[in-house]
Amino acid sequence: MQIHSAEYVLPITSDPIDHGAVAIDGDKIAAVGTLAELQQQFPDSCLIDHGKAAILPGFVNCHSHLEITSMRGALDDVEDDFSAWLLKLNSLRSDLSDQDIRDAAVAGAVEGVRAGVTCFGDIGRMGHAGVAAMKQVGLRGIVFQETEFSPDNRTADDDFLSLTAKYETLRKEETALVRVGLSPHSPYTVGSRLFELIAQYAIINRVPLSIHAAESADEHELLTEGTGFFTEIYKKYGVEWHSPHCTPIEYLERLGVLSTQPLLAHCVKISPRDLSRIKANCAKIAHCPKSNTKFGHGYAPFEAMLDADIVVGLGSDSVASNNVCDMLEESRFAALITRNREGSKRFITAKEMLKTATLGGAMALGLDPEIGSLEPGKQADLAVISLENIAQQPVNDIHTALVFASNARDVVMTIVAGNEIYRAD
Repeated sequence: MQIHSAEYVLPITSDPIDHGAVAIDGDKIAAVGTLAELQQQFPDSCLIDHGKAAILPGFVNCHSHLEITSMRGALDDVEDDFSAWLLKLNSLRSDLSDQDIRDAAVAGAVEGVRAGVTCFGDIGRMGHAGVAAMKQVGLRGIVFQETEFSPDNRTADDDFLSLTAKYETLRKEETALVRVGLSPHSPYTVGSRLFELIAQYAIINRVPLSIHAAESADEHELLTEGTGFFTEIYKKYGVEWHSPHCTPIEYLERLGVLSTQPLLAHCVKISPRDLSRIKANCAKIAHCPKSNTKFGHGYAPFEAMLDADIVVGLGSDSVASNNVCDMLEESRFAALITRNREGSKRFITAKEMLKTATLGGAMALGLDPEIGSLEPGKQADLAVISLENIAQQPVNDIHTALVFASNARDVVMTIVAGNEIYRAD
């Protein structure tokens, strides 16, 4: 039995505890309370006192691409053109060996751990790289095996068999910490028949899905008007594809994909009716504000998502589009740009951001019975953040000190399932 104590403990589902502590028994949280209470309850336990610090649930990065970590900064010269960025990404990816991709995934996982991330929702074209990286580093998460470029219905059956074969192979690598799912990439790279096949398979086999949706103006134009950049790509490669002439979210609902309750990444170009569709189908959203903004895609209506009681988690996306995996910085950025969004009716608070970065992400991945808050019986996934930096002082409110004055470099310990997987030097 161990007791971890600090000046502040943030359970997320209840108020912060001054001079708090978390008791860990094996891989689970045994108790949460003041240090005095827990020492009285567990007098023979080993005490680890972090002093001037905050203990909170580990961050859940519910949308990442660990396997392209090696592309950090390599695509910034085309960031003003999302279409060109995608083409260059695929070109660079084709030059990487399996070992290159695995090494990149491990590097991304290590970066996450050093930032207090204990769980990833990771999308990978080569899913085994993400699984191997999480296992090696000791992380928790879901790796979503991504589809290849397959928008043509004429190849849907073969594409489906290829995808499910990869998934079934990947399933054999699952552990108690690392699970697998499927990612039909997006409405513009997956045909309608393949979407339907995947949705049916997911429902029958209870497979979690994650999909890039309503991310860009190009995607919106293609789905609603049947024109734009992607139509030229289809013509170039002889792809047969017909626009549904509706929003991407409505399209996914028509195909039955929303009924699988997928995790939808980005959701920048969505209407109030789209929000209603997402809520009605109990779908979830991975909000990736820095990546969205870097591409100039616009502001996702984060405030409206929360106010509609939609489950929303926070994602860094890849470091090829964000450059860093720092959930504190992501939280700060999300709060600030949402406050500055045209039509904003209220301020998103630091407390809301910490909930989104922890419990929100856990709920988005369907893992909230196990993680996301500090509660007895849940898995012992913790992040410890130092408050020693002069730039954090004074701490008048612990939520704002963490969100608005801290970053990944302040993380001093990361624990997953009771195991210490990172300790600052």
